[in-house]
Amino acid sequence: MALTSIQDLKSAVWDRGTCSGCGACTAVCPADAIRMDAGAAVPENIGYCKAETDSVPCGACHDACPRTGPAPAPGAGDCLERLSARASFEVAGRQSGGAVTAILEHALEVGLVDAVVTVSEDRWSHQPVSTLVTDAETLVTAAGSRYSWWVPMLSALRVAVVERKYRRIAVTGLPCVVQAIARIRASENDLLAPYANAIRLVVGLFCIESFDYDRLMEGKVRGEHGIEPWQVRRLDVKGKLEVLLADGNALELPLQELEDCIRPGCASCTDLAAPSADISAGAVGSASGCTTLLVRTPVGKGFVDAAVAAGRLEICGEVDMGTVERLASKKAKRGE
Repeated sequence: MALTSIQDLKSAVWDRGTCSGCGACTAVCPADAIRMDAGAAVPENIGYCKAETDSVPCGACHDACPRTGPAPAPGAGDCLERLSARASFEVAGRQSGGAVTAILEHALEVGLVDAVVTVSEDRWSHQPVSTLVTDAETLVTAAGSRYSWWVPMLSALRVAVVERKYRRIAVTGLPCVVQAIARIRASENDLLAPYANAIRLVVGLFCIESFDYDRLMEGKVRGEHGIEPWQVRRLDVKGKLEVLLADGNALELPLQELEDCIRPGCASCTDLAAPSADISAGAVGSASGCTTLLVRTPVGKGFVDAAVAAGRLEICGEVDMGTVERLASKKAKRGE
């Protein structure tokens, strides 16, 4: 195994502008020496690296980064099952059918996982934050469209594995997050083994791109359209950005008008459907009010089947894979 350092990561990814901002490097650095502030284009090293400073083999940050490995194959990827599903209970802030929330809620409730690494948001400002959820009620309360915003999501993985020492963790995130987990799981780097061994389930979310909070909410929604963050109920990306308001009205913004709000690293991403996840999920390919689930592994199937058997998840129709494949192809071509 080649020995690498933070300088290798910097030259290969940060300096080239391809950083996804997933937060994997901040989570796995054994010296806790990498930070990523809100709005930053790339992470920052606080001035210490085991390899560079003390000549101690490390390379954890480089080996966990999704941009240092090969890009996923184009398309929606292989799967065991294709399901359209929804939560059988009310999920107030759900993006589509609430199926992911239902699967994870049941897993927490019955002890299939101890914790979920996910994203929550301030309900007043919609400012996103990487978080660790350990009870089903909090997970349901936190459900919503927060994945439209960029956040270094895997930063909470360090809390889960190193600080709280959970060993049955579910991670849900965008394709870049899923790619990072796949890199961690496949790595021969011993420093990444505790993270790989602790992750039981990976749920990937369909993604076209993610938005910088300050540029979109402060610059566009509030600055150009005079809408306060507390007036926004949720965001929805379906060929355009729909800003759904609490009073029932909506603001529609064409994506081409939001290019300056998109994370720079998204431009090189070719992955829509997170094929290396255990389950991939999104609104594309299902009727309104339902979630498309691409069940990719026996582990993913076990979690889905358990939620269905418990009555927490309902199957509600067929998946239009043609639509999913077309969108996946479109993103792959754009990224290339």
